[in-house]
Amino acid sequence: MNMKKDVNNPGIAPKDRLGGYTVNKLSYLTDIQSWLYQLEHEGTGARHIHISNSDRENTFGVAFKTVPSDSTGVAHILEHTVLCGSERFPVRDPFFSMLKRSLSTFMNAFTASDWTMYPFATQNRKDFFNLMDVYLDAAFFPAIDELSFKQEGHRLDLEGEGTEARLVYKGVVYNEMKGAMSSPDQVMVRSMLNALYPDTTYSNNSGGDPAVIPSLTHQQLKAFHARHYHPSNAFFYTYGNLSLKDHLTFIEERVLNRFSRIDPGTDVPEQPRWNAPKIVAYHYPLDRSENPAKKYQACVAWLLADIKDTFEVLVTAVIEQVLIGNAASPLRKALMDSQLGTALSDGTGFDAENRDTMFSVGLKDVSESDAEKIEAIVFEVLKNLANDGIDPELVESAIHQIEFHRKEITNTPYPYGIKLLVGISASWLHGGDPERMLQLDADFNRLRQSLAKGRFLEDKIRHDFLDNPHRVRFTLIPDQEMAERENERVKGELATIRAAMDEAELERIRVDATALEKLQENPENLACLPTLQREDIPPDVVRIAPTPGPFQPPVWTYDQPTSGIFYFSGGLGAGNIDGRLLPLVPFFCYAASKMGTTDCDYTQMARRMDLYTGGIGFSANARTRFDDSGDCLPFISFSGKCLNRNQDRMFEILHELTTQVDFSNHTRLHQLILEYRAGLEAAVVHNGHRLAISLASRNFTPANHLQEIWGGIHQLHTIKQVETETDDDGMQRLTADLQAIGHTLFYRKNAKLALIGEKAILVQAAEPMNILTRALADGGTDGFVPPRLDVAPGFPMEGWSTSTAVSFVAQTFQTVRLDHADSPALSVIAKMLRSMYLHREIREKGGAYGGFALYNAEDGLFSFGSYRDPHIVGTLKVYNGAADLIRSGKFSEEDVKEAILQVCSEIDKPDPPGPAARKAFYRRIIGLSDETRLHNKENLLKLNRKAVVEAADRYFDNSPANKAVAVISSRDRLETANGKLAGHALSLQTV
Repeated sequence: MNMKKDVNNPGIAPKDRLGGYTVNKLSYLTDIQSWLYQLEHEGTGARHIHISNSDRENTFGVAFKTVPSDSTGVAHILEHTVLCGSERFPVRDPFFSMLKRSLSTFMNAFTASDWTMYPFATQNRKDFFNLMDVYLDAAFFPAIDELSFKQEGHRLDLEGEGTEARLVYKGVVYNEMKGAMSSPDQVMVRSMLNALYPDTTYSNNSGGDPAVIPSLTHQQLKAFHARHYHPSNAFFYTYGNLSLKDHLTFIEERVLNRFSRIDPGTDVPEQPRWNAPKIVAYHYPLDRSENPAKKYQACVAWLLADIKDTFEVLVTAVIEQVLIGNAASPLRKALMDSQLGTALSDGTGFDAENRDTMFSVGLKDVSESDAEKIEAIVFEVLKNLANDGIDPELVESAIHQIEFHRKEITNTPYPYGIKLLVGISASWLHGGDPERMLQLDADFNRLRQSLAKGRFLEDKIRHDFLDNPHRVRFTLIPDQEMAERENERVKGELATIRAAMDEAELERIRVDATALEKLQENPENLACLPTLQREDIPPDVVRIAPTPGPFQPPVWTYDQPTSGIFYFSGGLGAGNIDGRLLPLVPFFCYAASKMGTTDCDYTQMARRMDLYTGGIGFSANARTRFDDSGDCLPFISFSGKCLNRNQDRMFEILHELTTQVDFSNHTRLHQLILEYRAGLEAAVVHNGHRLAISLASRNFTPANHLQEIWGGIHQLHTIKQVETETDDDGMQRLTADLQAIGHTLFYRKNAKLALIGEKAILVQAAEPMNILTRALADGGTDGFVPPRLDVAPGFPMEGWSTSTAVSFVAQTFQTVRLDHADSPALSVIAKMLRSMYLHREIREKGGAYGGFALYNAEDGLFSFGSYRDPHIVGTLKVYNGAADLIRSGKFSEEDVKEAILQVCSEIDKPDPPGPAARKAFYRRIIGLSDETRLHNKENLLKLNRKAVVEAADRYFDNSPANKAVAVISSRDRLETANGKLAGHALSLQTV
């Protein structure tokens, strides 16, 4: 073992006893420069792993194997309900309350197919133990009272009066899953599990099938908790620079000493293997306004290796990258070249999250008869690779991609400590060794040795894919009657239940509704919950200044400890792009790195990028300057990252992309149009709340107008229009337009650039960087100027229809920007309204998955939004009532402090060195200085109740004037809402 010493935990050795724990294994993880401790608690059998290093962002998590035997959503509903009060913290929602009493960088809970996890991260030691206290009590000693079950899971309620009263289903999870199961990607993935694993827990919908959820009883929920949320079925995880002994003592005292070991019976058996493949079909709901002819999905899916076999998992990950990793990968290319579909099918790829792993590949937006053709293409490619051999460069490229992403430290989508936990959980919970997953050297060495013997991957493809009978040919079928049939089924079911009820049963429903409303309305004393104080908040802001180097502005260097990874970031001013071409800019960004160049076609470029970089890309940004002008600042960011050893190769690629990008391959360009459109369409239901806010915000500022054109529903409309003009003349025009955008951007005086990495690699960048900048054309003009835009007058009141069973409701109005004295108060008001009002009214009472307020300090806009919401009119009434609450002053200095904590937890959220420097560079482009940020935080920390009330009086009122509304929902729901909105009806559009 490495002889380095762990300064956080001196003196601990394998086989040591720490309280009731035994240290089973201690190892040093060279890849992430950390120590791994594996322990077991003797009395209960609870397992614990701890990763010790210098990271101040400490992480805790506890996970349980949760193996439902039906689709009632019991594990999902339990995840929600345990967070509704516990033994030592008997308040209605301690989890949500801790969001405002903490400086956490992450708090959440997850339900997967066979596990449930409760993780958090924070940089504050006091906060860490406060949160662990609440999390442990919630998980192991929850109240699970019946009213909380009805609020979070499902309940019957009455709508209407007297004899006209009708039953309806309500519940947060019920509505969440109605939204999820109207999304084709969710239906696809969950149905594939049902098809491939018919004999194990994965055949069930762990999130809950809305048709089955109402059958779950309160007693069944409590029984599931008693069996699954026991220390004998628990996996504890800690990470960071805090003391392991302190963690163990706390967990043992708070939880483990109260339990004895049991056999929870939660092991998931292997899925029995088939002797012959199957053909299956499932359905998903499609809106009546859409043409179903090309809305099918088809794929082939296989059951593969045991999740615990880390070598097999690594080999399949390499094969996945070889087959479909980039545009040049043989299987991906063959499928896309077939022109049968627009993009790879939902769920495509290697899934190493279940007891038995799986792999699927296919196409979306295909015709009804295409499944057999797609299967034939897949098998033809696999047979050719198995017979003729795999290009060794493809294998090297695949290994490089795995190596790069193993090495890079990022905090997206989760803090790094939580990313490690999520990455190892599936195998660990099924008996795998965490060290083997975190330290892949032995498996990589074995892979290299196997490859050296020849035909290793070819034989694996034959064994795991061609000769593997446990596979399905899967078709997902659009059904335009499905939503209506389900609505009618629910109506009939509720009518039958209603007809069988006597008056006493109806009165019980009314009593429950009243009790639940009283529970939701009653102010709570949260004094039992731990909290931080203002003095616990760091007074400064994180500053990352450029370091002196061989370059002068507009090139900046940032000397950062990036663990052997070099980052390149740049900005190209987009203000001079012709107004007619502006809507095409996001597609230009999408296509520029995927089209190839005059010297290198797109397949060669894709292979080079995967072989030598961790990714190169362009993206469109519409920002607002932080100077006296407050102008809209449009620019294209372009970035790349690579292992230090590949710096020269990455600069060669950047050089080609910025000087020789070529859009003349019309076949490839058409492929990218379809792929891009498919991606935008798939995002509508998942990002409905963000898209609704973008629609509502678009007429307030030029930057918000351009953001909607570039990233909202209007961008989807743009690419739909482009797709209708793909004849020869249309493609010629598009090629010319894209080239014109590039000719406006790629000038030396229009570029601002940043290099990020360790000092030695920055010095090495001097020559290739100079070559790159010299290669950019002379002339041109500075594009960091406002664009030529026509912003429409007035504010929208709109409804946008799409295929969804829920709604996303947004309202926006103008306030002031970050540099105004009222800005800190507005950021606090957003947090207060969410925690004190919107959460109760929209989630707890309304049954939506979430309701929130957002203060956009850059543009001076304030927005309300809801996610997976069963209501439209009621939610708009809630938004209008927000002004009354915040102007009434019916809140305390403690409420203000809690909101300040929430704002500061976002301000102070840490970034790894590379991304942190990149953010600093882009702040420099838009003129947001560290002094402005610090001044804002200083004023925030001084804020009091009086200042909040005064700011609320200035910006909040009940008048609909000067407020914009946008709702994304189904046509039926929008039309029903308009029937209730009288003189404020929504103008209806189609997504």
